[in-house]
Amino acid sequence: MVEFLAMSAAMDRALMEMSLDDKDEPFEMPDLPDLMSCERNKLSLIGRVLNPSCQPMKHLIRNMPRKWQKEGKVKGVALSDERFQFIFDSKHDLEDVLAKGVHSFNEWSIIVDRWYEHPPDDYLRFMPLWVQIWNIPVNYYTEKAIMKLGDLIGEVKEVVFNPDLHQAQEFVRVKVLFDVSRPLRRSKVINFKNGESEEML
Repeated sequence: MVEFLAMSAAMDRALMEMSLDDKDEPFEMPDLPDLMSCERNKLSLIGRVLNPSCQPMKHLIRNMPRKWQKEGKVKGVALSDERFQFIFDSKHDLEDVLAKGVHSFNEWSIIVDRWYEHPPDDYLRFMPLWVQIWNIPVNYYTEKAIMKLGDLIGEVKEVVFNPDLHQAQEFVRVKVLFDVSRPLRRSKVINFKNGESEEML
C-alpha cells in the first residue's frame, strides 16, 4: 500500500475538504512499461534493517556505498524506515556486494538480496549466519551431530569440520540460514541420552 503524507496542516485540511470522487474506490494503476522501473531494478539490491531505531535510514543510504567501496557506482533509495534499495551501475559491483555475505550498519546486521519483481513470501526474512558451536561432548564430534545442533539455529548450509584433520579450535563453525523474526540466543542447554546435559552454542 502506498502512503502519502501531507506537507503541512493547511494542506492536510484542504485535502480533507476535497473530494475526487463520490466513491472511495481504489485507483487502478495502468500496467504500462513507461510507468515501471523493472529494467533499472534488475541491477539493484533490496534490503531491510533489523533495528530501525539504531539504524537511521538517511545515514545508511549515505554510508553503505563507502563501506562497500562503491562510491559513485551505486545510488541508494529509502523505501521506508526499514527498507531500502541500492541501484548499481554494473552487474559486477552488485554481485561483488552480494558475495561479501552478511552486512552490518551501526553494529546491527542488515539483510540484502537481489530485487525480484515478484518476491517470495519469506523475502528478506532469512540471512546467512556463521555460528560457533562450543562444548560438544567428545562422543558427539560427528558431522551429523554437529548438523543436528546447527539445525537448532537455522537451516544448515555448511559445516567446517573434517574428522580426518587436526582441529586446533575449541568450537566448530556452522553456516546457517537464520530466521531474523526469531530471537537469537547465545546458548542452549542440550540433554543427552545418558542423563547428562550441556550448555552449548
